[in-house]
Amino acid sequence: MNITFRQLRLFLALAQTESVTKAARMMHVTQPTASMQLKEITENVGLPLFEVISKKVHLTQLGVELAKTAREMTAQWEAFEQHVTQTRGLTKGNLRVAVVSTAKYFIPRLLGSFCSKYPEVDISLEILNRDGVIKRLEDNSDDLYVMSKPPVHIDLEDHILMPNPLCMIAYKGHPLANKKNLRLQDLKEERFILRELGSGTRMSTDLHFKQKKFTPNLLLELGSNEAIKKAVASRLGVAVMSIHALDQFDYDNEISVLKLQDFPINSQWHLVHLKGKALTPIAKAFYEHVLTESKHLILKS
Repeated sequence: MNITFRQLRLFLALAQTESVTKAARMMHVTQPTASMQLKEITENVGLPLFEVISKKVHLTQLGVELAKTAREMTAQWEAFEQHVTQTRGLTKGNLRVAVVSTAKYFIPRLLGSFCSKYPEVDISLEILNRDGVIKRLEDNSDDLYVMSKPPVHIDLEDHILMPNPLCMIAYKGHPLANKKNLRLQDLKEERFILRELGSGTRMSTDLHFKQKKFTPNLLLELGSNEAIKKAVASRLGVAVMSIHALDQFDYDNEISVLKLQDFPINSQWHLVHLKGKALTPIAKAFYEHVLTESKHLILKS
């Protein structure tokens, strides 16, 4: 087969965007050029690699395998490029990081301090729900991933980054806000607003409730910490939330952290990547940076 490296990058863009037009835009070529190149790739392979249904591109199983191969080849080439620049004493390169949505409250600080050290590094940050991050992890789409509940079905290099305490919150001025040594049973009449099923916070919360033999009066399931905070502040119910999702404005104006026995729930942030994955020099630098700088975040939290 005679497929160029640029064509492989185009096919990766197609797999990522699920659109010939968007893939062409990403690769800075015209749509007719992209269509012609994709046709050449298919003809070289000799079997269908994708199909278009309702204007959306769907990869065939062979197309999925080609995208995976292209992704691995691209990662290897980028690692080589970074090794060359590192040997020259340069600090250019690409860094891809995917994190679960709650990590957005502290990851930008770590990225900011990293960018101060390596201003020429191009960073791609994906903020998704847990399922979205796991999908990217399975596809080996990024260098590093941050989540609170790493999947057990994937062989990972897993480093505990820092604590992720989960606390019980209520609206400012809630009748229970000033009481100490509350028990979960004291909240049996409260309505609960929880994260969506499958999120790391929800998994830890459900396990804790099960261990304590407590069944919450569930009112809402929401996929956003901001939406949960607004719902709690509006007196719709109480919620379990990562301490990292609360800022000074929340404490001062809208949210009270209830003083419950067996709370906060112990959880941790994990920094992971696929086992056996060869990290690029930039990814290694960021890995070490995060492990060092996260200690300062622990002191502040």
